[in-house]
Amino acid sequence: MTLSCIIVEDEPLAAEKLESFIAQVPSLKLEGCFDNALEGLQFLKTHTIDLLFLDIQMEKITGIQLLENLSSKPYVVITSAYSDYALKGYELSVFDYLLKPYSFERFLAAVNKVLDDVKLKKGSDNESNGSQIFIKTEYRRENVHLDDILYIEGMQGYLKIYLPGRKILTKQSIKSMLEQLPEDQFIQVHRSYVVALSKIESIERNRIKISDKLIPVGDLYKKRFYERIETRQCFL
Repeated sequence: MTLSCIIVEDEPLAAEKLESFIAQVPSLKLEGCFDNALEGLQFLKTHTIDLLFLDIQMEKITGIQLLENLSSKPYVVITSAYSDYALKGYELSVFDYLLKPYSFERFLAAVNKVLDDVKLKKGSDNESNGSQIFIKTEYRRENVHLDDILYIEGMQGYLKIYLPGRKILTKQSIKSMLEQLPEDQFIQVHRSYVVALSKIESIERNRIKISDKLIPVGDLYKKRFYERIETRQCFL
């Protein structure tokens, strides 16, 4: 399991230390490092990541203000020289608090704590028995047959799962959903779309038609997608 992460830290030495620690952990993939909270906030509003390492005291806006402006939060680990913000951090669902200066062992303990929680949630939120999957929505768990899924659309920490005549909204990433789906039946074709191969009606000019929806095939996904449909001999 690999967690995508970013750093929001305005102290160059502290940011370098975090980058060095992250590079030593195979289960972490650094997606960006920002020296101010405004740039970090903009990135988080347009990208989905798993884990945020966040300093508190920064110019323009603070780390706390960044969190208050996020509608959907990743796992957050605060890295601060001040313990005063611990209570406020936990009120904002901060997962762990690293008090500077912290050791690699303490950093690794925080990462492992996140990894354990991710594994626990994956085991309970979506429970699959082969041909169907239980998907957690805001109020209940819905039993969805895999054969009923047409396609899945991702949007800022949420997924819309499209079924005949209805759709389900669930709070998770495309990456976590793909880990629950059979690889021979579903494939990601765009940063924001996963499709059921058996539900594809036609493909024209790198657009997939499923039901009344035209889904774009992203440049990064074209090669693998066309290889898969040729292997499956979906269209004879």
